[in-house]
Amino acid sequence: MANDDNDTTIDHDPAADKGSSEVWKRGLFMLLFMFAFGIAQTLLNLLAVVQFLWLLFTKEPNQILRRFGKSLSAWLAATALFLSCDTEQKPFPWTDWPNGG
Repeated sequence: MANDDNDTTIDHDPAADKGSSEVWKRGLFMLLFMFAFGIAQTLLNLLAVVQFLWLLFTKEPNQILRRFGKSLSAWLAATALFLSCDTEQKPFPWTDWPNGG
């Protein structure tokens, strides 16, 4: 029984390579955003402490901190959606910074 090598070759699909490279590219973006997410969480915690101290002494929240906290929270939410693969839309700096209202 002769064994024909041409029958056992696997066709190479270039589209599969592109898909794999896109997955790795997304993985690199995910690592970048995980790092930025951690920094943003720390920043939000610091903002909360400063806002509490402001509230303690003035009896009203600082509006600038309130607006920044709102926009930072929106960025964190958008980043969480990207990290959980709910969206392909990359957050800031690939889009505009969220409006703090």
